[in-house]
Amino acid sequence: ELVMLLEWWSGTECTLFSDEATVRCFGKEHVIIILNHNFEIDFLCGWTMTERFGVLGSSKVLAKRELLYVPLIGWTWYFLEIVFCKRKWEEDRDTVVEGLKRLADYPEYMWFLLYCEGTRFTETKHRISMEVAESKGLPKLKYHLLPRTKGFTTAVQCLRGTVSAVYDVTLNFRGNKNPSLLGILYGKKYEADMCVRRFPLEDIPQDEKEAANWLHKLYQEKDALQEMYNQEGIFPGQQFKPPRRPWTLLNFLFWATVLLSPLFTFGFGVFASGSPLLILAFLGLVGAASFGVRRLIGVTEIEKGSSYGNQEFKKKE
Repeated sequence: ELVMLLEWWSGTECTLFSDEATVRCFGKEHVIIILNHNFEIDFLCGWTMTERFGVLGSSKVLAKRELLYVPLIGWTWYFLEIVFCKRKWEEDRDTVVEGLKRLADYPEYMWFLLYCEGTRFTETKHRISMEVAESKGLPKLKYHLLPRTKGFTTAVQCLRGTVSAVYDVTLNFRGNKNPSLLGILYGKKYEADMCVRRFPLEDIPQDEKEAANWLHKLYQEKDALQEMYNQEGIFPGQQFKPPRRPWTLLNFLFWATVLLSPLFTFGFGVFASGSPLLILAFLGLVGAASFGVRRLIGVTEIEKGSSYGNQEFKKKE
């Protein structure tokens, strides 16, 4: 439903910047996706790409455990074998490893998403993250938080032999826009640009420390790509615009017919009854549903995001 809102309701355009060899691999191999976490709808742009290449149903993510309790989405993710974590590695290690091992023999082509920064970018989190980088002797980043390497190195170790490559995705929006899910619901159109680079898994070191260094270098390159985009308004590479597929729209129309038609019929009957008690109860139900949707949207809002990353953490990963 959310992908339908992005693609058909708001008409948001998603353009890929890559090369033909990489695009030909999309939807035809198991991969790990690394995506920057700067925007409220970055996950939604990722979902629309998985839909356009036929792997939305088999896409997975390493997600914070709080999302497990979000009505509908969290519960659905649980049954779709999404890997949840508390973002405390000492507590997460066994859970993450067990979840990744379950994906090792996944029967369909799978895209596994990692937000290596661990939390969404804010100025406060960036300042603290760069203090940590300085204390560890790592190069500072301008547009990203310092990547947390444990989840990445563990995913590579557990999925080696299953996953063929790592796709590095750097996302930005034209016109320096900062889109929101609420804007999508209001029908605002955005233009998303996604630079996608493919790295064969055999090119990533097997040693954990060397793999961590590889990830830090990758984020330095991502920072350079963002700098280029800010200066030139474009990413390097050929431009591809994968066409929308009709399935999300047809899915929406089907469920709207099945669920909303009886609801409208019931609502008409309530108002036709003339009973103040029934009318108030119905309006209360609609109000509660609207409040629930608004709270669900609040999960994606940057200013209402978690405080994870705001405290001083000087420990080694």
